Amino acid sequence: MADALPPKPTLPIPPASSKDDEEIIERRTLRDYYIILRERVWISLPIALLVSIGLGYYQSRETPLYQSKATMQFEKPDRIVTVEGVTRPEVTSDIDINTYIEILRSNQLRARVVDSLAPDEIKTLQSPYLKNLPPGTAPRPPGAAFRTPDIGSVRNSYLITISAVHEDPVAAALVANKYIDQFMDYVYETKGGKDVYAVKWLTERADVLRKESEADEMNLQRYMQEQKLVSLDESVNLVNARLQTVQARLTETHLARLELESQLKQVETYAQEGRNLLEIGAIAGYEQVPSLKTLLAQQKSEQANLAERYLERHPKMIDIANQISVTEERLQKSIDLAIADLKTRLEKVVDSEKILEREKLAQDNEVYRLRDLRVEYNIRKQKADVSKNSYMGILDRLSQTTTTKNLEKIPLHPLDRAVPSGSPFTPNMGRIIKTCSGLGILIFIGVAVGLSFIDDRIKSAWDVEHFIGVNLLGIIPDLSQTKDDEKYQIVLSNKQTPGLEAFLSVYSSAKIHSKLDFPKSILITSTIPGEGKTLISCNLACSFARHGRNTLLVDCDLRRPMLHRHFKQTNNAGIISWYENGANLESDLPSNPQLGIVKIADNLSILCSGGRSKSPSEILESPSFGQLIEKLKRCYDLVVIDSPPLGAVTDGMLIAERTDEVIYVCRFNRAYRKHIRLYMKSLRSGKNEILGVVLNGLSPRRIEYYSNYRYYRSYKKYYGAQT
Repeated sequence: MADALPPKPTLPIPPASSKDDEEIIERRTLRDYYIILRERVWISLPIALLVSIGLGYYQSRETPLYQSKATMQFEKPDRIVTVEGVTRPEVTSDIDINTYIEILRSNQLRARVVDSLAPDEIKTLQSPYLKNLPPGTAPRPPGAAFRTPDIGSVRNSYLITISAVHEDPVAAALVANKYIDQFMDYVYETKGGKDVYAVKWLTERADVLRKESEADEMNLQRYMQEQKLVSLDESVNLVNARLQTVQARLTETHLARLELESQLKQVETYAQEGRNLLEIGAIAGYEQVPSLKTLLAQQKSEQANLAERYLERHPKMIDIANQISVTEERLQKSIDLAIADLKTRLEKVVDSEKILEREKLAQDNEVYRLRDLRVEYNIRKQKADVSKNSYMGILDRLSQTTTTKNLEKIPLHPLDRAVPSGSPFTPNMGRIIKTCSGLGILIFIGVAVGLSFIDDRIKSAWDVEHFIGVNLLGIIPDLSQTKDDEKYQIVLSNKQTPGLEAFLSVYSSAKIHSKLDFPKSILITSTIPGEGKTLISCNLACSFARHGRNTLLVDCDLRRPMLHRHFKQTNNAGIISWYENGANLESDLPSNPQLGIVKIADNLSILCSGGRSKSPSEILESPSFGQLIEKLKRCYDLVVIDSPPLGAVTDGMLIAERTDEVIYVCRFNRAYRKHIRLYMKSLRSGKNEILGVVLNGLSPRRIEYYSNYRYYRSYKKYYGAQT
């Protein structure tokens, strides 16, 4: 029925030197990770922002805590001492410092601090917790109102730091200082000598005398307040000064009264005797009296002169007489006013004298009162002075004894007292921002990189060569904007477009990686439908034909044939009609009417499916189909077979058994790596030569970032002017 099949070409044996060649492995670079971040930015960025902002908000809502730090210093005593009986228990090693640190951390010292708290200090510690305290609930006890401070030593020094934390800044400083005070008391008590009990007695006695002195002083102050005294001597001086002032003013008033009475008596005497009141100085000098007196004299002088010339009934004599009458009347009124003024002044002086006499009497009584208070005041004052002197004496003795006692002990003093902090140390917004920013960056990178490992779809050249382990023959750009009538014949039309160069690149790679000589058959397949295997088949066949190879493009997708549409041919004749009409292999296959091979262009022919079949396995598994492929290889240099996707049906694997080489088509971000590896393993088990993978459907930007073809943009720059 058919000629004997020629033996399948064997793979050439590589030269011995090729065994020593190093295998080139594609590895991810920083640029690859940049691409991963760029691709998944809209997934990883919201997650990173959500987590970092949520964490920042949670931390910023924490209860503000204030920290206050106090420092103590242990000093080595001088080696040369002159005080008899003084020892030198020096702090000589870290062991001593660590011992004191553990004492500071002990429950015993904490109990001492709690016992030493005054009522107002307890209120300060409890105040932050009273805001949220339910009604009727007792406040926290003093021991639970603060936490034990953080005790530490400064390296290579004799310094100990005490860091207290509290919700109130004043309370934090209070706790730190309390620990210092109680620790110093503890050390003095445990390390002191024979003066310990004396110091204790003197301290207690000083406290008693202090209270007595304060009580006596308060008693004296209260007595002075009740008696309205600044001090007795000062009060006496003030009263005497006021008394002298009143006495002086009273004397002046008395003299003024006597003078006024004398003047009024003189007026009465002159009036009774009918004498001229103008002779009295008080009246003669009163307001208008001098001017009226002068005017009257002038008018009388003028009347005397006129009398020598005129008679009494002369108009001028009458006029001057009238003027004199008016002036005398005004003068008399002024004299009356002067007398009335003297009487008014006398009344005022009499009233003032009475007031001053009453004031003098009051000051005299105050002097007598202060004289009576002096005895009681002196008694209280002497008692307060005696109490104060006793307290100062015992305090001086206590100071001397304490100084002597302290000379026998480790020199210890606070270096820096704790002060209230102006701002909380937590939540620390700067640290929160740094932490959340760092966490956000880590989550952003981690999510993006993690998704790159979880996402098992083909995206880049690295995925092809690292995970699948085959060569990347080329990358085809996204041609969705190109018309269907044009994109399946890009190479055939020979238009200078990026797609043309991409298909020619696939042709070159397939030729380089092929180890078989012509004639041969190449299967074009994919994992799932829609990955562009038909597009690759058409343009790859056109590429070989363009380079002088007599190429036959075969449509073996018998379920959904598409080649005849892309080349505008009928699908009446083809593989199915040939098989149904007896699968004749004896005749000239290119001219067999059942096959219906059509020449499309120079060196390019097409073999259609010849219809549709719901179960093409019978055809593809038959020996006739394998013989057909082998005989077509005798007629053509290259047979390019477009097959169904391997993941959809098993037709592709049946066809692969009849072909020499396989080119696998993967669409960007479509098929999964694990599925492709599974099908690659099946293809290798069939001893097919897998030339590599063609990555299809990348946008120009993704071609730049997802592949090793770094010069895609330069192609557009170079050919843009020509196209």
